[in-house]
Amino acid sequence: MKEGIHPEYHSIKVVMTDGSSFETRSTYGKEGDTLQLDVDPKTHPAWTGGGGHINENASQVAKFNKRFGGFKMVGAAPKGASAAKPKAETAAASAKPKSEAPTKKKEKKAEE
Repeated sequence: MKEGIHPEYHSIKVVMTDGSSFETRSTYGKEGDTLQLDVDPKTHPAWTGGGGHINENASQVAKFNKRFGGFKMVGAAPKGASAAKPKAETAAASAKPKSEAPTKKKEKKAEE
């Protein structure tokens, strides 16, 4: 191995988010420095079941609503109205006979 190209490996103190600490060896800082953790296995969502995660989507939703909140779609149903027709209207509409548009063949037969 080449001399002088490797970082110094020394002992440091690591302090967890709950205040507990342990000593380990690392290239962080200098001999005897303290590494204060912001996130550790006791608080990180990956190890705690995901209950404490930050919702970044809330700001995106607020931004969307601010931008498109007053937007109205043409032909859209009013708020609270159902887009689906009641079954009675659908059945009544299908029971009506369809009017036949005259075709050229039928017009010629009628003229004769």
